[in-house]
Amino acid sequence: MLELNGVSHVYANGTRALDEVSFSIPTGMFGLLGPNGAGKSTLMRTVATLQTPTAGTIRFGDIDVIAQPERLRETLGYLPQDFGVYPRVSAYDMLDHMAVLKGIASAADRRTTVETLLAQTNLWTHRKKAIAGFSGGMRQRFGIAQALIGNPRLIIVDEPTAGLDPEERNRFLNLLAEIGENVVVILSTHIVEDVADLCPRMAVLAAGRIQLEGAPLDLIARTRGQVWAKTIGRDELDDARGAHEVISTRLFAGRTIIHVLADHDPGDGFRPAEGGLEDVYFSTLARSRRAPGVVPAAAAAPAIAG
Repeated sequence: MLELNGVSHVYANGTRALDEVSFSIPTGMFGLLGPNGAGKSTLMRTVATLQTPTAGTIRFGDIDVIAQPERLRETLGYLPQDFGVYPRVSAYDMLDHMAVLKGIASAADRRTTVETLLAQTNLWTHRKKAIAGFSGGMRQRFGIAQALIGNPRLIIVDEPTAGLDPEERNRFLNLLAEIGENVVVILSTHIVEDVADLCPRMAVLAAGRIQLEGAPLDLIARTRGQVWAKTIGRDELDDARGAHEVISTRLFAGRTIIHVLADHDPGDGFRPAEGGLEDVYFSTLARSRRAPGVVPAAAAAPAIAG
């Protein structure tokens, strides 16, 4: 189990990127949802021992992550948001090199590891191809392959499906689901559907704070009766925003469907929304904006905060 308690991070310019973040993650898939600039990537880098928090504790089993970063790295697989490799090196040779860096000294053991991972990620037929020629989905599957070297017990994937076409996204999510049966996998994303498809537990991070945590179905049930829907003309949208707390809009057949947050029936033709994880997410973000918040991490460190 991964346990975070009171984790905060303040950048040198005084921006508070993480503010008393606390939650526990058991074996399986865990979704961390949040908008760009919420602090997701800052949190993932902190858990991955790439930066030290200003305050708080992080434990993974018997490992004190902050005091014993090397022990955590021995059992960590990490696919960051921006994953760089040597583009002209073949997939096989790159994985072999990474296996050496991971401490697999035996050539025979490396060969077994590399061949198994290429097969598991459906890249075997592309093993001799330079990574520069990979599609976005193939690059992400290669990223997972390198993250799985050494049989890690904790795997972090940061915005893994952004930019993938639907077919590659489904292939990648199926791979994650298979991996997540026996280890802790943290899926950090702003894409609600990824969490809805994969994760039995989730949290929403906004303004550096955990705003909501639980099982998606329970959170959806809790939101019912608080989100209301109505179809309007596009020219009515500004008036609707002036009269109601609009949390999301989408177009359908040339008309606009709005969802608003209200503790009781707002009348005026609104109907209860059917409810889904998207409503949970957007209503949580709306509530977080009502309260005084911290400056988003992106303002301090745009290269790593997400």
